Amino acid sequence: MIETIRGYGSRLGPTWLAGAIAAGPATMASLLTAGAGYGYALLWVVILSALLGALGQYLAARLGLFTERGIVSTVETHLGEAWAWVLVIDVVLAAGLAQLVIMKTVADVSAVLTGVDARVWGVLWGLVLAIGLAGGGYRIAEVGAKLLVSLVVVTFLATAVLVPIDPGAAAGGLVPRIPEGLDGALVAAGVLGGAVHVTLLVMQSYTMRARGWTRADRGVARFDIGSSMLLAFGGYSLAIFLVAASVLHTPAIDAAAITAIGAGQALEPAVGTYATWLFLLGLLGAAVSTLGGNTVVPPYALADKLGWGQSVEDGRFRALVVCVALVSSMGAFLEGSFFPLLVLVLAFGLVGTPFAIVVILLLLNDPGVVDEPLSLSANLAGFALLGVALVTAGTFVREQAAAVTDPLSAFVVLFAAGIGLATALLLVRFVRTTRRSVSAEI
Repeated sequence: MIETIRGYGSRLGPTWLAGAIAAGPATMASLLTAGAGYGYALLWVVILSALLGALGQYLAARLGLFTERGIVSTVETHLGEAWAWVLVIDVVLAAGLAQLVIMKTVADVSAVLTGVDARVWGVLWGLVLAIGLAGGGYRIAEVGAKLLVSLVVVTFLATAVLVPIDPGAAAGGLVPRIPEGLDGALVAAGVLGGAVHVTLLVMQSYTMRARGWTRADRGVARFDIGSSMLLAFGGYSLAIFLVAASVLHTPAIDAAAITAIGAGQALEPAVGTYATWLFLLGLLGAAVSTLGGNTVVPPYALADKLGWGQSVEDGRFRALVVCVALVSSMGAFLEGSFFPLLVLVLAFGLVGTPFAIVVILLLLNDPGVVDEPLSLSANLAGFALLGVALVTAGTFVREQAAAVTDPLSAFVVLFAAGIGLATALLLVRFVRTTRRSVSAEI
């Protein structure tokens, strides 16, 4: 058993890239708000987010292992070219917007830590991404994700050890309940949405292909998902939430306006004068790990649709990676605070997530795609995941629709309408396919 675990440990990687994106600053903002605003009441949501994130990665991994192809080309073959383009557009828009805002986060935090202008840092980080990923490709992204996520988890776990956590109150937070009012539902939805995202689902098939995994590697794939989404991401989420619930849940702190810098300053009485630096370093590590993993997502989807290779050995793929890395430098020139922008990025990405989940469930239940369709229990779990994604995305879209004040929010609403229609059409197709399969068995 020990030898098996050691063998698996040396092969971990694909889901760690997904975990690196999940353990980003948007998730941090949601967790800080949840803990500061409601104490330990939403602890059960934090735990559920890691479980649902792992479930989503399992479903996406199963599709990739059984088809041994990228998800976009699989969709094109079995559902049609139009649906493949819808998925590509969904992924590129969600990942592209996230890339700009995450780069702003990295640049702004780097500027605070060093005093060097954030725009200079944006250009430097763009060059680092371009050179590192174009030169080393997937392996550089994977190794970077492992190191940075591990560092971030250790940083926040160390902070959690230093603050006074109330075990009794924390135990009460394991009872499922949503705090009264719409704000409680919104915060809960944000925490859940951080682990279930279209970019995380789509990239899984490509990162496994980069590792050369097949269905024979199902065991190591499950171990990879468990160690990354359940342990690393779960530990990251728990540590941030417990710190916020223990120290930041006070009348003196406005949970709606909390930031990582503000959180660090509020922690100083409990942790010491280095609390702000500790939080900023954790935020920087989370943002950089997200930035590195997110950079390769649009190139993977586009290259798969265009029939190009999905590694840096193909010059066209390498060029896509370099373009995404360099263009992301523009994020450092965005005006305003990055925390509100992170919320918009999370909302926009969540809008396209139900579509990706329906695509995966539809393909996994098609005998022409996989020779071992999903079991009833796995399907029920998948539809529970879909329900959470729909509620989360719907909540954010409703907020945007109620306050359309600029072209960006209007675009979010229009995109939601289009991708929502596509999701509904695919759901109808899934129901019809299921009925035909049941009738044939009878």
